[in-house]
This record gives sequence, structure tokens and C-alpha cells, in this order.
Amino acid sequence: MYKYAKDGVTVSSVLDTRRAKKSGLYPVKIQVAYKRIQKYYATGKELMPADWTKLPKAKSKKLLEIRQDISSSFDLIKKQVQEMTEKGLFSFESLNLRLGRGCGETLNTVFQHRIDSLKAEQRIGNMLWYSNVIKSVERFSPGPVPLEHVTVHWLQRYEKFLRAESKSPVTISMHLRAIRAILNEARKNGNLRDAQYPFGKGKFEIQEGEGRKIALNIKQIEQIVRYSDGNQLTSYYRDLWFFIYLCNGINVADLVKLKYSNIIDGEICFVRQKTERTTKKRKEIRAVITEEMYTILNRWGNPPLENNYLFPFLNGTETAMELKIKTQNLTRRINWHMNIIGKALGIGSISTYTARHSFATILKRRGANIIFISESLGHNDLKTTACYLAGFEKEEREKNAYLLTDFGK
Repeated sequence: MYKYAKDGVTVSSVLDTRRAKKSGLYPVKIQVAYKRIQKYYATGKELMPADWTKLPKAKSKKLLEIRQDISSSFDLIKKQVQEMTEKGLFSFESLNLRLGRGCGETLNTVFQHRIDSLKAEQRIGNMLWYSNVIKSVERFSPGPVPLEHVTVHWLQRYEKFLRAESKSPVTISMHLRAIRAILNEARKNGNLRDAQYPFGKGKFEIQEGEGRKIALNIKQIEQIVRYSDGNQLTSYYRDLWFFIYLCNGINVADLVKLKYSNIIDGEICFVRQKTERTTKKRKEIRAVITEEMYTILNRWGNPPLENNYLFPFLNGTETAMELKIKTQNLTRRINWHMNIIGKALGIGSISTYTARHSFATILKRRGANIIFISESLGHNDLKTTACYLAGFEKEEREKNAYLLTDFGK
């Protein structure tokens, strides 16, 4: 009966005939559709299909009142959608917060709705991360946590709780940033007053966790590549790790999805899954296929057919959750075998993340431009790349400091 569409978002009034109420009537709802996802919002009105059909031209007092109430519900949602689409900021999460659809009252319900939205959008990695954070919050503070109760003191106690759980500084920082993102949205949509917002200068400031300096040097990379214990599985996972290192430190989530069609003019071309949804401009990464990479593909890869995946990890029928699970399991297996190698060589812990950091740091040590390194990693700004290179930069500063008193003794 009522319909509005803008920038891919459609708002419609519909009679939900999927299931009748106990009264035998069907609920009238406002349907919002965006990117093939549909959400329904109750109007509190119920009708028979026959009455719904004649509602647009009805003249009876009862139906006129129902039509007016439906129109009011429709206009309310339409107004919120208009405001968000005009700014290019539409999301179901924001809409629900604006409507106060049971999501703006507690930290728990807001988190749960974001988790539901991420699941609907098949953003499984982010969904699992937000699920992890809210579970942590619920361990710290059982029961619902009203948004206004998330004060500076609450955050300080929560940070102390995470340290007591032996969480790393990076993990603590990420937990707190997740809570800040939730409160930012609530604040923007009027569900949290500015005076209640606990983050910022003079309030609670998140200490950015400094990542561990885990980059290897070129000699250690050589030791790993040449390592063998006679076990074929060890060689397999060692080669996969080496391929990750050579392929610009590619994330496992991107590695498993590579196909031979990604190879263009001797380069592997791909877009990082991590940033594909969060950047306006599609940023393609290119990694030159070296002789060593071809050797690994010939040894462990699929036959070189255009539609084949490079490696036999996927069959192409996986759901988003299945893809996430396969990625996580492969990452764990690589890390487990690489830790065995690291222990045998006296290097220590080695992971897929080590490969990524080593790719960046070794290039820097060999004189590569930081802009080139940043582009190769798929970073959106140089600050992120600088974090990867922080350990190397400190090494350089210490070496240069000793030069100041090198009197040729």
C-alpha cells in the first residue's frame, strides 16, 4: 500500500501472511529491504487479506483509523531511512537503534543486534569477534548492562578484568574498541546522551596495544625454507607458510579463495577480504609469482585450470560459516606445524602472522619504499604499515644511537 525506495533501500507496508495470529488475523508490518536482506517492523495492526486488499480505498471509520496508524508507522521508518541514505550511512543496525527496537537499552542487546546484522550480511569474522567481546562483558558483569552504566569507572574495571584473564594489550585494546563502536552508534542515533559518553580526552582513553615484534630476518627465513624432518606434513605446511610470506604476507582467508583466474601476467591479483567492505575504493593487491611459488603450486596445488582454486582447500559450495571454519582450521594447522619448526630451529613461535610481518620488515631492511610495502600489504594508510615496522625502526634507532659514541675503539 505504501512504498518508498532510495539508494537501494526499499520501505513497504505489507500484510505478513506467513502465520496467522490466534485471532485468525494477519499482522501488518513495515518491510525494509536492503542488499537482499529483509527486516520486518510491527505496526500493531492486524487484518484479514480481504480487508487489506480494500484498505487503500476504504471509507469505514475502523479501516480509516487502521490505515492512518499504518501510515504513521510507515512515515516514521521512512523518515529514518531518508536521513541515513542521504548521508550514505544506511544499515539495519543504525535503523534499529534509531527506532529503539529493543536495542538501545542495554549494551547486551545492542551487541546482539550487531551480531545478528553481521550474520545476515555473512560477515562471519566480525560476527564471531563481537560475540567474543559480549561473552567477555557478560563474564565481567552478569545480567543486562544499561548503556548509561558504561562509565569511565566501569571501563577501568573491565580493563582490569581483562588483564586478570591474561589478555594481551592488543586484545584488550580490541575489546574496548568494539564497545566504543557500539556506543558511538548509540550516541549518533540519540540513544546515548553526550554527557553519558565515557570515551575521549579527559575521560577513558584506549591504550593502543603494541603488537609483538615477531618479524624474522632473512637468515631465519632461509633456515625455515631448508628445514626438513622427513615428515611430508611438515614440508606441506612449511611450504604453505612460505607461499604466504612470498605472496605479500597474504591472510589465510584470502589464500584459500585464490583461483588460477587470479593470476594475470605473472602476478596474483586479489582484494583483501578484511577491507573489501570497509573501503569505498576497491584496492587490488598484486604479488609477483616467483619461481619458488610456482614450485609450491606444482607440488601441492590443484591442476592449473582457470576456474580451479590454487590449493585444494575449498570446493566452492561452502557457506560463509563453513568458509570461516575451514580458514580457522587451516590457520591452526599451519601455526601448529610452524611452531614445531620454530622450536627445532631455536627461533621460537612462528605463525602466519609472522610471515606477514616478516614480508614487510625484510623488504624495509632491504631498502624498499614504505609506500610500496603499504600497497603490497593492502593497507589503507601508512600508520598501519608503520605499526608492522615498529620493531625494525627501533632496531635502527638503537644501532644509530651506538654510532654516536663509536670512537673507533
